[in-house]
Amino acid sequence: MLRTSSLTFAAPGLAFAALVFALPLAVQAEKPRVPVPPQDAAKYSMHETHDLEKVTIAAEPGDVKETRPDTRVDYYDREMMPIRVIVTNNSDQDLTLDDVRIHFIAGDNTTVPAATDDELQRRLVGLKDAMGKKIPLPLPLPPITVHKNVDKKILADLDDFGFKTTTVKAHSTVAGYLFYDMQGLDHPVLEKATLELRKVRWTTSQQALDTFEIALHPTVEGKDSH
Repeated sequence: MLRTSSLTFAAPGLAFAALVFALPLAVQAEKPRVPVPPQDAAKYSMHETHDLEKVTIAAEPGDVKETRPDTRVDYYDREMMPIRVIVTNNSDQDLTLDDVRIHFIAGDNTTVPAATDDELQRRLVGLKDAMGKKIPLPLPLPPITVHKNVDKKILADLDDFGFKTTTVKAHSTVAGYLFYDMQGLDHPVLEKATLELRKVRWTTSQQALDTFEIALHPTVEGKDSH
């Protein structure tokens, strides 16, 4: 993934060309970040198994540092809770997550859907970041504005840590991180909370499985790290 500083300036003619050559763009290739390989969903403390369908889904909240993904942006600090969802399909047919709805249900029954990339950017790319940092140049050249490219970091995080596929093949496990807005919720936010998954379907018949309701709890008993 290429990283390119965003440069904004208004120098006419030769001055523009000189500035382009005098200030090379900070372009670098960054290797993708690799999440910890998921285990069978039944090995996680927070999971639910549908014995008839032979499907288990687990949730691993990132309320402590040890369970948070190694993302470029600190989502938890901005009250966006990362939760890893692990789906293990021990049946003989494939599952699809194309239509799945995965909601965080707080202890007071407040429903929080998983954040979209646009919602993450609105939360994390503040006005200060959007304006960027002005760097003065020798007169008569105007200053340039270098943006932090937080939006690109978010997209890279979603690419590295999100679900790589919406198909869960027979006898396989897939996993991905979702992010939930915890603003305004009582702490500890995981106390008596539930992760609800609807519309997990069999790929061939498109028949939906029964709703999964995974009981959540703080990883550190009695509190989260806020």
